[in-house]
Amino acid sequence: MLKLISSSRIHRRHPTVGPVLRLAADSTSPLLRVLGSLGGLSSGNSNLGRRLFFCSDSGDGSDHVVDAEVKAAEESQSKASAIVSTYPRPEDYLTVLALPLPHRPLFPGFYMPIYVKDPKLLAALQESRERQAPYAGAFLLKDEPETDPSVVSSSDTEKNVYDLKGKELFNRLHEVGTLAQISSIHGDQVFLIGHRRLRIIEMVSEDPLTVKVDHLKDQAYNKDDEIIKATSFEVISTLRDVLKTSSLWRDHVQTYTKHIGDFTYPRLADFGAAISGANKLQCQQVLEELDVYKRLKLTLELVKKEMEISKIQESIAKAIEEKISGEQRRYLLNEQLKAIKKELGLETDDKTALTGKFRERIEPKREKCPPHVLQVIDEELTKLQLLEASSSEFSVTRNYLDWLTALPWGEYSDENFDVTRAQNILDEDHYGLTDVKERILEFIAVGKLRGTSQGKIICLSGPPGVGKTSIGRSIARALNRKFFRFSVGGLADVAEIKGHRRTYIGAMPGKMVQCLKNVGTANPLVLIDEIDKLGRGHAGDPASALLELLDPEQNANFLDHYLDVPIDLSKVLFVCTANVVEMIPNPLLDRMEVVAIAGYITDEKMHIARDYLEKSTREACGIKPEQVEVTDAALLALIENYCREAGVRNLQKHIEKIYRKIALQLVRQGETIDAPVASAQSIEPKKAEVDFDESVQNIIQKENSVESSNPERMVETSTEVDKVQTDLLADQSTDMEVAKERDEGKEIETKMIEKVVIDKSNLTDFVGKPVFHAERIYDQTPTGVVMGLAWTAMGGSTLYIETTIVEEGEGKGALHVTGQLGDVMKESAQIAHTVARGILLEKEPGNPFFANSKLHLHVPAGATPKDGPSAGCTMTTSLLSLALKKPVKKDLAMTGEVTLTGKILPIGGVKEKTIAARRSEVKTIVFPSANRRDFDELAPNVREGLDVHFVDDYIQIFNLAFGEEQSQNIEK
Repeated sequence: MLKLISSSRIHRRHPTVGPVLRLAADSTSPLLRVLGSLGGLSSGNSNLGRRLFFCSDSGDGSDHVVDAEVKAAEESQSKASAIVSTYPRPEDYLTVLALPLPHRPLFPGFYMPIYVKDPKLLAALQESRERQAPYAGAFLLKDEPETDPSVVSSSDTEKNVYDLKGKELFNRLHEVGTLAQISSIHGDQVFLIGHRRLRIIEMVSEDPLTVKVDHLKDQAYNKDDEIIKATSFEVISTLRDVLKTSSLWRDHVQTYTKHIGDFTYPRLADFGAAISGANKLQCQQVLEELDVYKRLKLTLELVKKEMEISKIQESIAKAIEEKISGEQRRYLLNEQLKAIKKELGLETDDKTALTGKFRERIEPKREKCPPHVLQVIDEELTKLQLLEASSSEFSVTRNYLDWLTALPWGEYSDENFDVTRAQNILDEDHYGLTDVKERILEFIAVGKLRGTSQGKIICLSGPPGVGKTSIGRSIARALNRKFFRFSVGGLADVAEIKGHRRTYIGAMPGKMVQCLKNVGTANPLVLIDEIDKLGRGHAGDPASALLELLDPEQNANFLDHYLDVPIDLSKVLFVCTANVVEMIPNPLLDRMEVVAIAGYITDEKMHIARDYLEKSTREACGIKPEQVEVTDAALLALIENYCREAGVRNLQKHIEKIYRKIALQLVRQGETIDAPVASAQSIEPKKAEVDFDESVQNIIQKENSVESSNPERMVETSTEVDKVQTDLLADQSTDMEVAKERDEGKEIETKMIEKVVIDKSNLTDFVGKPVFHAERIYDQTPTGVVMGLAWTAMGGSTLYIETTIVEEGEGKGALHVTGQLGDVMKESAQIAHTVARGILLEKEPGNPFFANSKLHLHVPAGATPKDGPSAGCTMTTSLLSLALKKPVKKDLAMTGEVTLTGKILPIGGVKEKTIAARRSEVKTIVFPSANRRDFDELAPNVREGLDVHFVDDYIQIFNLAFGEEQSQNIEK
């Protein structure tokens, strides 16, 4: 398409073009002046190489052009600096070379560069120019019959043009073309200037294609014809409208409007057609039209179409501009701003870098992120751009966005619902704890059937050191969840859970938001440690704040004060730990599923110490298994005399203490071995180095002599080496020992170190004197003393209740209680006193013991506070034992609360109390009947070997304790 103004091939002006065009512009003809100005031929026009017109035509003024060219040729000093003479006149050329134009026709008065690939044609053009006949015929190429002209690509067209030769090319040319002056030739590029219309008559020669032509002239027309004038004015008006929507042809249209009276109608028609965006066939139709009026009409149609195209272009641009809105428009503007800053040499400011960082961080999560969170992030990013970097609000917004974009919105870790694998992991990490493991496996099984697992709140309760925290880690490993632990012991500030308001200086989100940021997933396992030790201060009630966090109905929309956007915590698995469940507020406890861990009996502690604690401690101390042996008797003594608590943390500390002392002992032995070796080497090193074989023979002889003098000497390798070492040191025979050690190297050093054996006999050397003695103070409890069972936070324990007579006398009956007892136990003592008086009155009506005796009831270990509703029957039995002057049955322990009517009420801590009884080697235990279910749930190894009686009334205990006839209601 011939758009001369936009052709990138004509951006520079060739020297041969200038003189001719300037001469044409200086002509006295008004038409030539107009066309010269249209061509941008003034000295100050920068578009000279873009829009060029050559004013030579068959009409008026052609002689002036010829004369000007002749003068220019005569004045030229070089052929390359001016166009050669065109004498004879252009109309005298009736036979010309045919040049095919693939894209658009060449109009008279316009300038066009073309490429000529045919070497013969190029040589012929060069020769014509040198013969001062620089003219050729430029004819538009017809499209192939089978192709659509609107679809054929330019590359295909050019390729077809170069391949056409001779008659085939002649048949593809349009009949009407343009006589073109060859302005210059640069390589295969030929610059043409159109002069007048031609019509092909016949072909003269084929290679290069030469044709005979006839020069065409415009038909005569009346310049004053109103219709022609109106048509031409409409063409100019339309071109003016095109200028409003498109500045593509601004220079040409402005030139025409300035010289509206100095133009010819044929030239106006050619101009309009040449600059229009019409296809080549329509332009060819204008070129072939010789009737000026019809030509103007055709041109008017083309410029009207150009106007419509400009309107469509404007509407498309407007529609696209409206479509690019919001984020796209902002992105484009930001990119432009970056480019401008880069051009100006300005560095990217902090705000732009921060905004870019936050957008990059949230972009991968955008699809999973909740819409309300995305809206808040976008709003805060917009606010960040408007704030000054030095303002306090800027830092607040920056920190807020940092937290918002760092959270794992919608990102979940893949859970493993393999029950067998979870079972193996739990067994690998923990011994026993069947109830806890079963509950975890149930949770995994439900998750597998549902395909997803909702978060639960499991509360592990039990004494310290039983492994509650480590169980949480094992659960996380079994489920393939991330693990996060935070302790709330002594927590008194609600902001630690719910976060601070952003208005405060140093505000931070709560622990849960920090947890999600740290673990990077929205479904971690969160261990809330020591939940029973929550504090309560001036900053609110943390226990109440935990309700929203732990309530399954609320934590799907947990609202942190700092973030102030709802967070979904429904997939989080919460595991809480507590020592005393009763210390947990009831509303909080109601939302948990309590799994009690009572502690470990001696057998379980033995397994744990042997399989877990000893192994890990040995590896931590760098000691090899073959260097140390801890006997079962030593472990049992360690457990019973040093580590009686329910947990195993203290047991682990004692095992670590043992292995540290062993490590020190091994290192000292190693240094003792190294010292003699070093001294021996320093005395006589040369002898060992000179004759190695001789040294070996000397050693053998020495050993034989030693054996003959000491026939009872042991032949074991380790013992023999020990004695040889001793003899050598005693006899100062270091010369032989040096050679032997050089031969055997480190092997002897290893044998020197004896294996350390830890037995019950030497256990005190490693851990000191026993901390605990037997809880049983009496093998056979004396009169007035009864063993009771108690529950403590450290597990179960046995305690004695002692009663003695302070004073006897008429009417001096009274009871004094000591042992730092709480209110409940003081009341239990009063009830026991009343019940005992009633039973004594029933059994021995004439015995005035309680009426005349001032009694003192004491519970030993007075430094330890004691309270709880489970000592009533024990106190009653102690009082009756003193009154009847009968000791209770041997190896008997009891627990249970008694009422004034003698009924036995249920108690708690059955497992702990049973373990305490086993530890004290008690065989007979009395429990309330209501606790039968709790006892039946205990592990078989805990119940084994115990004679347990379940009672409803105190009379049953009385009969059992004092050896009277057994009641049929006693159940064993």
